[in-house]
Amino acid sequence: MSSRAPYTPSRRDVLTATLGGLLLPGLAAAQSATKPSPKPAAPARGESMLTRPIPRTGEALPVIGLGTWQTFDAAPAEQAPLAEVLRTFLDAGARLIDSSPMYGRSEQVTGELLEKLGETKKPFLATKVWTTGKDAGIAQMRKSLRLMGHGRMDLMQIHNLVDWRAHLPVLREWKAAGTLRYLGVTHYARSAFDDLERFIREEKVDFVQLPYSVLERDAEKRLLPAAAEHGVAVLVMQPFSSGALFDRVRGRPLPGWAADIDCTSWAQVFLKFILGHPAVHCPLPATSKPSHAADNVRAGFGRLPDEKLRARIVKELER
Repeated sequence: MSSRAPYTPSRRDVLTATLGGLLLPGLAAAQSATKPSPKPAAPARGESMLTRPIPRTGEALPVIGLGTWQTFDAAPAEQAPLAEVLRTFLDAGARLIDSSPMYGRSEQVTGELLEKLGETKKPFLATKVWTTGKDAGIAQMRKSLRLMGHGRMDLMQIHNLVDWRAHLPVLREWKAAGTLRYLGVTHYARSAFDDLERFIREEKVDFVQLPYSVLERDAEKRLLPAAAEHGVAVLVMQPFSSGALFDRVRGRPLPGWAADIDCTSWAQVFLKFILGHPAVHCPLPATSKPSHAADNVRAGFGRLPDEKLRARIVKELER
């Protein structure tokens, strides 16, 4: 691993960055404007969500995940819709829920709601370590395991590569001991892609989380090929480009070709574009609305676009 320190944003940058499927103010409204009404048709009886194998183990991972940035940082009075979001998500066969200590009360709210739903073991739980210093990292991760996972965690990621030299050895020790099952790294900034690529090629991580969408395709150049080559599963933050994709299609009818990939909304088209890349395992859209959750998980069913149709989607969004 190169000794050059990776790009690390200031606290202000991080607190305002779009991470883990960020739902910025106004994105919910933008998505509502392009969502079908009533809620999208449910999958056919007996139909299962698509899965992709985690390269290190072959474990089947459902292809639609759930981000919690902003959406799950909620007071008790605001949590009823979130419980329904989780129920809708899990009932569709989805599993991966991603959070971070950076996301306010999101870890705690997720853990409490899963316990109330009686679903503490069904999800694939993922969170992050986001602090400096080995001891501080250990304390933070133990708190995450308690709040979100009730003592368990499937995936622990180094958030934005912050102090990775202190945290990575601990993650390896915890994985060997069975405290967590997978380890990974994340970064939201394209200026950090060189550092993510070095991690993929040199550090034998299990997962990488990065931004990727129809409008933000930088990861296609080197990161996604490197992940495929080195057996690293890819999680995708910002799958809707922080709402910019919905702005692009506001007022546009869904093209006829959307039916060729079993899409009934633009949100499904955007998510299936991502899943059309074979190196991607799971995008992480975030929402606090059950109707949006029902729409998003529907992208995990049916046909996916080939390269020709993916190019057509890009062209459609660029006009």
